[in-house]
Amino acid sequence: MKRKIIFATGNEHKMTEIRQILGDLGWEIQSMREAGIAVNIVEDGATFEENALIKAKAVAACCDDIVLADDSGLEIDYLNKEPGIYSSRYAGEDTSYDIKNQMLLDRLRGVPREQRTARFVCAVAAVVPGQEPMVVRGTIEGYIGETPAGENGFGYDPIFYVEDLNCSTAQLSPEEKNARSHRGNALRLMREKLKKIC
Repeated sequence: MKRKIIFATGNEHKMTEIRQILGDLGWEIQSMREAGIAVNIVEDGATFEENALIKAKAVAACCDDIVLADDSGLEIDYLNKEPGIYSSRYAGEDTSYDIKNQMLLDRLRGVPREQRTARFVCAVAAVVPGQEPMVVRGTIEGYIGETPAGENGFGYDPIFYVEDLNCSTAQLSPEEKNARSHRGNALRLMREKLKKIC
């Protein structure tokens, strides 16, 4: 029987990336919505890892499949690693990312490039029936640019610049982004763990 992974998200942008990165496992990958799972999850962990585990365990309680969940966000060193675990809720959950990005740019106005260092962080948790839960972390280092750029990606991608490429992650093709992104790095680590136990 073909194995199935339920990913604890309803974010279609994220599901596209996940399917591209985990596609070579040959398993069916569904979002919570596609699996017909509706559960209210309170992300009250203190770290990306804790929140990813909270989500994975909550969804795993509703099915017998492998469940993956991620928690990711942007850490800006000059702002004491804000917005961090509150990245999606920064300035309110329903606030558009155009507004969130502009708020961060405003807070960094006049701050020199060398002090604008930042990273995207992604923790991916897995709950596999009969196994101990697993969590991995992936990151991508960069800096916050002066202006948004690029039409690809989503969220904070237009203001996050990759040092060696001197462009934003929203200017990368999906393949380029997946090859080096925080989520890509974390999912590849988890893919290797899953291959060993499944």
